Amino acid sequence: MINKAFKRTFIAVLSNNMEISKNIKRVREAKGLSQKEVISAIGMGAAQYSRIENGKTDPSVSTLVKIAKALGSSMAELFTDKDVLRDVNSIDTTLMERVALIDSLSKEEQKTMFSILDAFLSKRKLKSTLKTVLQEME
Repeated sequence: MINKAFKRTFIAVLSNNMEISKNIKRVREAKGLSQKEVISAIGMGAAQYSRIENGKTDPSVSTLVKIAKALGSSMAELFTDKDVLRDVNSIDTTLMERVALIDSLSKEEQKTMFSILDAFLSKRKLKSTLKTVLQEME
């Protein structure tokens, strides 16, 4: 079992190199969650969570696990230095960025997303088929 001092040192080194506090905030905002919602989900005080997001304190591994779960993301996503989620609500987001965002969703969220996409594609195909049939009847 890894001792607490090692865990804190490990997190401190990673968070300094990866700016984990900024990543936590970025993921939270990209998912449309408020600090209050995350705090409620993880059972942490508002001041402590604010210090984590502002980089004033390094979270423990167990706290990071709770935060990742509350955000519906993986631990790896919290350590990822990519800015993939920044433009999640932008109309200019490229197809590949959207695919990367879909890939970061949970399996259940992906299933829902694909069901919605399938419904839109089926509707479009049906409209196209009906239009063709109507044109042939004229």
